[in-house]
Amino acid sequence: MRQSLWLSLLFVAASSLSLGITYYVAHGAQRQAIEESLTQDMAGFRATPSAAALAALVNAETAETDPQRRLLSYRRPGGRVVAGNAAIMQQQEGFRVVALGPDPVEITGHFISLSEYIHGGLLTVAQTAKPLDDLRQTYLRVLLFSLLPAIAIAVLGGVLLARRSARSLAGIERTLSALTSGELAARVPETARPRDITRIGQSVNRMAQAQQQSTEALRQVSADIAHDLKTPIQRVAVQLARLQEMPDLPPEAQTLADQALAETRGITSIFQALLQIAQLEGGTPKSRFKPVDLCEIAATFAEIYEPAAEEQNRTFTLSLPQAPVLVSGDRALIGQMLANLIENALRHTPEGTGISLSLQHNRETILSLRDHGPGIAEAEHHNVLRRLYRLEQSRTTPGSGLGLSLVAAIAELHGARLTLSDANPGLQVEVAFSG
Repeated sequence: MRQSLWLSLLFVAASSLSLGITYYVAHGAQRQAIEESLTQDMAGFRATPSAAALAALVNAETAETDPQRRLLSYRRPGGRVVAGNAAIMQQQEGFRVVALGPDPVEITGHFISLSEYIHGGLLTVAQTAKPLDDLRQTYLRVLLFSLLPAIAIAVLGGVLLARRSARSLAGIERTLSALTSGELAARVPETARPRDITRIGQSVNRMAQAQQQSTEALRQVSADIAHDLKTPIQRVAVQLARLQEMPDLPPEAQTLADQALAETRGITSIFQALLQIAQLEGGTPKSRFKPVDLCEIAATFAEIYEPAAEEQNRTFTLSLPQAPVLVSGDRALIGQMLANLIENALRHTPEGTGISLSLQHNRETILSLRDHGPGIAEAEHHNVLRRLYRLEQSRTTPGSGLGLSLVAAIAELHGARLTLSDANPGLQVEVAFSG
């Protein structure tokens, strides 16, 4: 819209400048023609041999001249008009011109004059400036009835084109925003008119389709690998359990079997989490959605984890509204999301630090968990939501790097916004449910 208005303003400026230059040139040429005519007249009067001859020539000229078009005045010293068809008298506001004759008439209008002393008297020759006035009126009519309507049409057309382009650009912008937020099925609406913006929208759609296919293929490969490896690893775990139960097993072998079984179970849990994330990203659990009370879920999991917090000399505070807070979702998944957040806080913060869980219900329903540990650098907030990503200081603690990835997948499935922020000190995780 701004570009269209700027182009319209440029058109107005260019048209006005062109019309102004044309008027200036035409006005100058017309005035020069009048001045050249006066100069030629003055040269003819200057060629007379005496004052009497000059007066006779002036009288002869005035006999055939309309005083409304051409003025001639020859005055002797003292102001007396000797010859001519008009008397020019000076007043306070300027000059007053009176046509001479039986009935003196005051002449109005604009004149261009030329005066010169010839044979002891002042000769004044003037021509009406009506051609200049007519020229000005002509250009004003051109401005009013031609240029201004053309400008109005140009501005209106530019605004209409800009609004149409703005709608198309808004559609592309919404699609790109949706694609950026992870909604890979978003597409730019198709239009029948082939335009540059339409071709850009088609290119965006092709890019989105290719990205969606690549992402879905990657997710499918990840899910297939996790599914195919889960069964043989579970078999290995069963065989290691049988090995532990064998009698007369040397202590060293018993220790190795215990370690191998623990590692195998950890690998199995990783694959289980990957499969669950794949199912969440596919949207399968949405069929089980129903109204659930977040207050009840939060209170339940606070009660479950409060003993573990007390064992670590921690304080676990809970802040909930009085009335139930209902959202549409899966109770088990929301509980798993909350459990992952609490376990992360217990695992990655020093003993003796506090944990607080709160629920606020205003325009949005915000479930918030805050700890007072070392926190996570702001640059890492996005990275910790990736699968299998672990911070350097967390590599020595148990875990797979899938806890927050699973939290992000559950939040996205429920249409909630997951936000990580600095609690000064510690980390605050907020899950904002819409509605």
